[in-house]
Amino acid sequence: MRNQSPSQPLSHPPTQPTPVSDLLSFTMPDRRPLHHQRMKLFGRRTRHNHFPRFPYLDKLKRYYKWFLWLALSLYFFLSSTSNTPVLFSNPLPLKQTTLPQKTTTRALTESLQFSTSSSSPVKIYIYELPSRFNKDWLSNPRCSTHLFAAEVAIHEALLTYRGRVIDPNEADFFFVPVYVSCNFSTTNGFPSLGHAKPLIKEAINLISSKFPFWNRSRGRDHIFVASHDFGACFHPMEEVAIADGIPEFLKETMLLQTFGVKRKHVCQEAEHVVIPPYVVPEVSKEQPDPAAARRDIFAFFRGKMEVHPKNISGRFYSKKVRTKILKQYGNNPKFYLKRKRLDGYRSEIARSVFCLCPLGWAPWSPRLVESVELGCIPVIIADGIRLPFQSTMKWDEISLTVAEREVDKLESVLDLVVKTNLTVIQHNLWDPVKRRALLFNNRMLEGDATWHVIQELAGKIDRSWKRQVTGTWR
Repeated sequence: MRNQSPSQPLSHPPTQPTPVSDLLSFTMPDRRPLHHQRMKLFGRRTRHNHFPRFPYLDKLKRYYKWFLWLALSLYFFLSSTSNTPVLFSNPLPLKQTTLPQKTTTRALTESLQFSTSSSSPVKIYIYELPSRFNKDWLSNPRCSTHLFAAEVAIHEALLTYRGRVIDPNEADFFFVPVYVSCNFSTTNGFPSLGHAKPLIKEAINLISSKFPFWNRSRGRDHIFVASHDFGACFHPMEEVAIADGIPEFLKETMLLQTFGVKRKHVCQEAEHVVIPPYVVPEVSKEQPDPAAARRDIFAFFRGKMEVHPKNISGRFYSKKVRTKILKQYGNNPKFYLKRKRLDGYRSEIARSVFCLCPLGWAPWSPRLVESVELGCIPVIIADGIRLPFQSTMKWDEISLTVAEREVDKLESVLDLVVKTNLTVIQHNLWDPVKRRALLFNNRMLEGDATWHVIQELAGKIDRSWKRQVTGTWR
């Protein structure tokens, strides 16, 4: 102990010795019999504390078991009501968003077919954007029926998807419903895409200013539909599309797009899922069952086939492939080739054994879906194309692929198939499960195109900000 100065008082007063008189004391006689009486020779020991007593420490020692029991009980109770134990939960909980007060009707709740305890693999929140971004475009009936209408069909199907969430804090992914393919202002009747980028950018500015979800992930868990020739490059000509590329504000997002190739391409640099082009789901009911159809056309194609493929833009349409087909097989009676569009052309598909699906400006074509739905074997002539849902659809069992440079051998290839495995391919093709996978329904059905989109998104669940924070992946 350090020596203290005589002028300073001791921090603890010295302990006084106990008087001897206190050590020798006798108990007072009690009323018990003499042989039961006990005599104490020494009194109680006096505590010799060199430190001051703290009364609250004694109380704490007396009740510490109660405090321990209460703490453990509280811990196990909280752990049982949470998916993650309290001690190991993330210290940064999801930020709660104050949403406008709305009344959810019983009809809406039932139509969603969703509860927070749903075991759906993917939970999706749909932004409610002003009608100028989507609903206003539906004034033109073509908006929901033409080959780019997957953006409308997917939106409608997700509205009644059982994994749709009303609280965005519960969402794995966020769907942004912007219709950019419904501006039919061009002279040829095809959609104009000049407004696509500004419209999507405006939607992003809106949701990022009102909600925290875009900013926290930079859009990595946000979904857009780009059902155009070259996806989110938003131009029908490949050279221009490549030069423009995907806008910077979409490069971190997830895109549902019809365009897909196996080689590196700037128009698929963003995370994406290849989807089928839109064909009205009623197409499968327009014609007889494929197995019962009378097929009197060997090989069929109806569409644009230019005699002089280099058009006024200086570009070659279809890389000259369609022109080569017309020149080589135009007078062949086994090939039914027509250059003009016909409203009843689907009845011709239903009568055909093989349906040619050559590339146009882009490698994909709605003929692929129409052929499958009507039981005509699609003959794909588009080098390096990636087909929809390749992880689940076995395309080699229901279609044929011919290289662009080998169109001159097309007849011999088809003849060989007829002699070998035609019935096997047709049997696979006529399977209702495979035909259902390429159609978008207004209300999602198990196994349809939107259902397959959800399965593909489930494989990208690591992009979910919520899952990363909570550490839950199932």
